[in-house]
Amino acid sequence: MTTTGFLYPGYSAEDDYPVFSERLGPDVTLHVAHTLMREDAHRVDALLDVGGADVLADGARELRGLGVESVVWACTSGSFVFGWDGAKKQVDGVHGVAGVPASSTSFAFVNAVRHLGLRRVAIAASYPDDVTLRFVEFLRDGGIEVVATASRDIITAAEVGTLAPAEVLDFVALNDHEDAEAVLVPDTALHTVRILDDLERRLGKPVLTANQVSVWEGLRLARADAPRDGLGSLFRADAEVPTAADD
Repeated sequence: MTTTGFLYPGYSAEDDYPVFSERLGPDVTLHVAHTLMREDAHRVDALLDVGGADVLADGARELRGLGVESVVWACTSGSFVFGWDGAKKQVDGVHGVAGVPASSTSFAFVNAVRHLGLRRVAIAASYPDDVTLRFVEFLRDGGIEVVATASRDIITAAEVGTLAPAEVLDFVALNDHEDAEAVLVPDTALHTVRILDDLERRLGKPVLTANQVSVWEGLRLARADAPRDGLGSLFRADAEVPTAADD
């Protein structure tokens, strides 16, 4: 049995995680600890607060009590907004409290791209443009070339969580780019688990989403990342990957 934990800000698409659990099977348990979100806003100052050390430490202590084998800070914007070094410090803090390997969704995206042996990506983001550009900078620090970006300009995670599957499919497909080897879809507030294979069939290439890479990263850290079907190319791939958080 593998048990991994996720620090999830507030409530929006946390119901993706039980679906992941069902598809992963009875040998995997995913625990979600909801962390404090004082203000639901895709705005830099609010995101810095969402990812604050005190907030994450409370959740990490909760997950440590549940005996998890790894912890992922499941928030893309609340990690990359700190920059590469700041996000590394953030992960180190979670590790120090939880006592197990730790990462974040932002590092998970970098690790996933490396795992698939890719380099050039497009981004289809729910965020305002200034926040999306911070993600671009983070990926570039991780050695990933961003060939196109799109921002949907949604301010709150609550609104992102209400987007219908068809809306997500259309938005991602519209913002693919011919030079991109994969499309990255950040924001763990976005429901994607039920449409991962649909996204890839629609685009004809790997599509990486925030909750998908978060779960994959948690399993990877717990050394339980055996290939699995039904969760996109990332979960079917079997390769060694250098760990971004160690760079």
